[in-house]
Amino acid sequence: MTRKYLAIITVAAVLSSCNEDGLDVLDVEVPAGYELSAGTSSIFMNSSKAYDSPADWVSGTYSSRFIRGDKLYDDMRTSSNGLGGGLGPVYAGYSCGSCHSNAGRTKPAGWADKGSGPYGFSSMLVYVTRKNGAFFQDYGRVIHDQAIYGVQPEGKLHVDWDYETFSFPDGETYELAKPTYTITDWYKGEIAPEDLFCTVRIPLRHVGMGQMMALDPLEIEALARKSNYPEYGISGRCNYITERGVRCLGLSGNKAQHADLTVELGFSSDMGVTNSRYPEEICEGQIQMSQGSMMGLLYDKLDISTEEMENVDLYLQCLGVPARRDVNDPQVKLGEQKFYEAKCHLCHVTTLHTRPGGSTLLNGTQLPWLGNQTIHPYSDFLLHDMGSEIMGVGLNDNYVSGLAMGNEWRTTPLWGIGLQEKVNGHTYFLHDGRARNLVEAIMWHGGEGEASKNLFRKMPKTDRDALVRFLESL
Repeated sequence: MTRKYLAIITVAAVLSSCNEDGLDVLDVEVPAGYELSAGTSSIFMNSSKAYDSPADWVSGTYSSRFIRGDKLYDDMRTSSNGLGGGLGPVYAGYSCGSCHSNAGRTKPAGWADKGSGPYGFSSMLVYVTRKNGAFFQDYGRVIHDQAIYGVQPEGKLHVDWDYETFSFPDGETYELAKPTYTITDWYKGEIAPEDLFCTVRIPLRHVGMGQMMALDPLEIEALARKSNYPEYGISGRCNYITERGVRCLGLSGNKAQHADLTVELGFSSDMGVTNSRYPEEICEGQIQMSQGSMMGLLYDKLDISTEEMENVDLYLQCLGVPARRDVNDPQVKLGEQKFYEAKCHLCHVTTLHTRPGGSTLLNGTQLPWLGNQTIHPYSDFLLHDMGSEIMGVGLNDNYVSGLAMGNEWRTTPLWGIGLQEKVNGHTYFLHDGRARNLVEAIMWHGGEGEASKNLFRKMPKTDRDALVRFLESL
């Protein structure tokens, strides 16, 4: 692919709208030329494998390593310490792909099964803290609701839903569902609800991971300095975290709480697979260790090598990013205009750039093909206050991650969002899947998202439908 395909066409349509007095209140420039979401990593695929296919530049040794990483990502781990093993004794997922089916979001069990159930797999991560922010000594930060045969899980998640119906000004109704999380079947005594904060995460889409890791941090920090729109109540900020003794800009995760793709942490915390960075079992010191020993589980060697984990890291960063679809559809074009009119682009920033050198994998391999790219993730990767007063709690989960407070969330990248139903068979959105469709996801916005939500709310149904249709084209 030649450089001409990376250029941004800056032809703009200037729009205006009027208030009740007929005065112009809004001028919106809608850039064109955003079809190639990720430069040379853009792929033209609309099938269930749209998130799970390599970019065109992946070849040679990188192609064979991509295949090995893909296999490790999807292979079910076993409870032995043999080849491909190391699962447990307790875990949240039995493979990367168990929670990230087709590199997307496995359908969460919070709706159909109301949690993990007595035996079911939830594909949901359950974070717990004391109300003073401290961790529980016998549990750590995550409740592992699965365990190998003969071993007791740490607890089970149960979800109850409360529903409230609202109306748009034109009379169309919508419903928001508020979850209440409880933990049952604690392995070691019951933690009193009044001392417990519990928050849940459904998987993130693994779209654009390499581009995110290759972002120019100076550009993100510059966005934070100028991301101040007091007329809309918007002011994004960076999250900084310290990993491996180095203070870094956080980019990945729901709260930008990680500086990398957390492959090593995922193997350890999600699957109980020991590795060079996390050599101890996640249930070290708990009764599950002795239960695992009785089942023949060995603890005398690491379960996966650094080289193998880097192949998984390579697989994630070499994935192609779906190009936009239906860009000439009149409804999509109208929806893009409404996206800008609602000021969604102030946080879901359309255009960013990757640094010249590309990205570096966890064991030092360079991916220069990811460098010098113009990309369209529809995110500023900054933290924003998402409110705390919708239906009583809003999106404040009381969980602190680095500098991010409970009510602060990283702007979710929107690229690929319109293919989630095709890839994963569902349309559950937001950090815990409480939104059952894109309209509900928009209407859960509070805090710094309140102004955009209200602008969307006041639009006629044809415009609201068009904006959703635009999101589905991403």
